Amino acid sequence: MTRPDDLVRAVEATLFAATEPMTVEAISTHLGGAEVREALRELAAFYEGRGIALVERGKRWHFQTAPDLAHLLRREREEVRRLSRAATEVLAIVAYHEPVSRAEIESIRGVQTAKGTLDVLLEAGWVRVAGRREVPGRPVIYATTPEFLAHFGLTSRRDLPGIEELRAAGLLDPVEEALEVALAAPAAPPALDQADDRAADTGNAQENALD
Repeated sequence: MTRPDDLVRAVEATLFAATEPMTVEAISTHLGGAEVREALRELAAFYEGRGIALVERGKRWHFQTAPDLAHLLRREREEVRRLSRAATEVLAIVAYHEPVSRAEIESIRGVQTAKGTLDVLLEAGWVRVAGRREVPGRPVIYATTPEFLAHFGLTSRRDLPGIEELRAAGLLDPVEEALEVALAAPAAPPALDQADDRAADTGNAQENALD
């Protein structure tokens, strides 16, 4: 077997020691400005089919366990954090329509969205504040994160499945209605954003963010 060159080894060591996924730019900066794209491709090919893989998720690179072996590393007492129906609907809408404001999310869902629901998604690292809409009131807008892509094994949002793909894979229950609404609904008009900062929690105290 051909011995990998020093740059490939340096990139491998950098990613192995990293505490979080790294962009190409971050890796290059860490290695003194070296051009690392070819080294990343070489490493990805080298690890293909092995117990760990080098993958790119949301323009960030990291090592992960091969999907078919992940079950071997799960803890026996794994605590599963389940999203409520409301949080699942909001996450689906953000993923398929980002960037969106809370008013736009509510327009698509047809009900008010408690602040706690978005807080859960922000704390999970799957949704981020993406800025403010340049309309009266300048409402906050939300988008997904690289952590969201990594968790669901997506390279980019272009890889989000359609309804028929989800149905064929048997993955729609219990989120089928949420995803169908998210995919079918048109984007809400900007005028709705003016009401985005209202107290959405009123009358929604019973809507828990987690089951």
